[in-house]
Amino acid sequence: MSAEPIENIRNFSIVAHIDHGKSTLADRLIQATGTLTDREMVEQVLDSMDIERERGITIKAQTVRLNYRAQNGKDYILNLMDTPGHVDFAYEVSRSLAACEGSLLVVDASQGVEAQTLANVYHAIDANHELVPVLNKIDLPAAEPDRIKQQIEDVIGIDASEAVPISAKTGLNIDLVLEAIVNRLPPPKGDREAPLKALLVDSWYDAYLGVVVLVRIFDGTLKKGQRIKMIGTDAHYEVDRLGVFRPKMQNIEALGPGEIGFITASIKEVADTRVGDTITDDRKNNVQPLPGFKPAQPVVFCGLFPVDAANFEDLRAAMGRLRLNDASFSFEMESSAALGFGFRCGFLGLLHLEIIQERLEREFNLDLIATAPSVIYKINMTDGAQIELHNPVDMPDVVKIASIEEPWIRATILTPDDYLGSILKLCQDRRGVQVDLNYVGKRAMVQYDLPLNEVVFDFYDRLKSVSKGYASFDYHLTDYREGDLVKMQILVNAEPVDALSMLVHRDRAESRGRAMCEKLKDLIPQHMFVIPIQAAIGAKIIARETIRALRKDVTAKCYGGDITRKRKLLEKQKEGKKKMRQFGKVDIPQEAFIAALKVDG
Repeated sequence: MSAEPIENIRNFSIVAHIDHGKSTLADRLIQATGTLTDREMVEQVLDSMDIERERGITIKAQTVRLNYRAQNGKDYILNLMDTPGHVDFAYEVSRSLAACEGSLLVVDASQGVEAQTLANVYHAIDANHELVPVLNKIDLPAAEPDRIKQQIEDVIGIDASEAVPISAKTGLNIDLVLEAIVNRLPPPKGDREAPLKALLVDSWYDAYLGVVVLVRIFDGTLKKGQRIKMIGTDAHYEVDRLGVFRPKMQNIEALGPGEIGFITASIKEVADTRVGDTITDDRKNNVQPLPGFKPAQPVVFCGLFPVDAANFEDLRAAMGRLRLNDASFSFEMESSAALGFGFRCGFLGLLHLEIIQERLEREFNLDLIATAPSVIYKINMTDGAQIELHNPVDMPDVVKIASIEEPWIRATILTPDDYLGSILKLCQDRRGVQVDLNYVGKRAMVQYDLPLNEVVFDFYDRLKSVSKGYASFDYHLTDYREGDLVKMQILVNAEPVDALSMLVHRDRAESRGRAMCEKLKDLIPQHMFVIPIQAAIGAKIIARETIRALRKDVTAKCYGGDITRKRKLLEKQKEGKKKMRQFGKVDIPQEAFIAALKVDG
């Protein structure tokens, strides 16, 4: 198996916008090359998680090895990497691309180029990929292949005259795609005699095998029983088994240059295998590491707390297990007066947050509360120090702060012309600064600079609703800019509720505070005393609502007689209420927290 001639190997990935048919095309390629029998085939073979199947999205990049006999009679090995299309998983995409030489660019022949098509294409171009455009869904009545070809040339700037028209659903022209992969994508380069140099593409935890590591060999060969070294972590291991995925694991004896496969080496922790690290022979010391890729930076933070405090240890164990398979997810312990013990978690974006929360609830049967998502702020202190703020509760004293900087993003939005006005208004309302606006065929392409904390709340949902689902959106972080930000606290009965405090822009504070107070007024049940709910910035109250007290009629037993008798009873009740309010504790039900945190702009 190890003697595969390198010129007969093709490593390629599939890049596209969400829902343009990547996973379906991967299914057809697996079927057309006879890798799985018809009986073994299921829809989206490579999407192994339940959530991936239900939502119809790819979260983890998957790989599979296909054998293909081309029309010229030669046998080829095709290594396919199926990548996610969603912006939150862009780092999964960049990893997969580093292991390949070419990409199939899949574009829906009825929808055309979308925002994330662009983003993923730029990732591929950065990785020096050869691109083969593929027009999918040409069997739809709305398909306009000629217009879309022109659009690919106008927007992306690559030649689309030889784009392969296919239907991944029916299997039309799949053979042409396979021929295009063999003839138009370059073979990998590599030297079999050089010292071993392999890129660690991905790693995950398997209950039986320990840590499984996905590798792409650049130089040298990797054999069973070989001693290896990870250059980045300086860890040494012996290879127990190695093999390839056809989607099921198949053991082989050796992997040569250009090949993609997996190894296991009794590694206990996924944390020991840093994605992007270089693997080399234990005895070689002067091997230059491969460039690797940028580590995933968490962008959005939020607190996760168990509804039942007794489940705290279960939550800790569950997070530890998820962290094994998702290196981009980070967490540390925190406690809150209102919610008890929990964790402060970092995510790549809101979809990532949602997926992790859903996996914790489903795979580990946990009931969770998530606090309001926040981003990382940089705080410049008056003494010249700079600190990073992940949680609004930890904000230092205002007197010591010189300025606060917040992260900004560059957003690209593609939308049909009819919805342009409402999208521009949405971006203006979110403190956006327009950078560029031009037309791509019938659609407008808008670029905006926006503060990230305005986007993490519900920007994506609002964008989809004002454009009836037609607009597509992609973003990347650009820089930190100074902003007039204040910490807004919610006080219930003069006590601050830390789970509800947030950093907001001064201009938006009043409306956000008022909305929060109105919401809580409906959610907190009445007590025997009056409860004021206030939103405050420092000592200044900016909004207030009052929950009226439940009243008992103490004068019911007085029939007739002097008015002073009634008055005496009412005064006594009033004193009692005052005392209750001083010592009374307001019980805020958990539902109130959950509902209050779903803030609507």
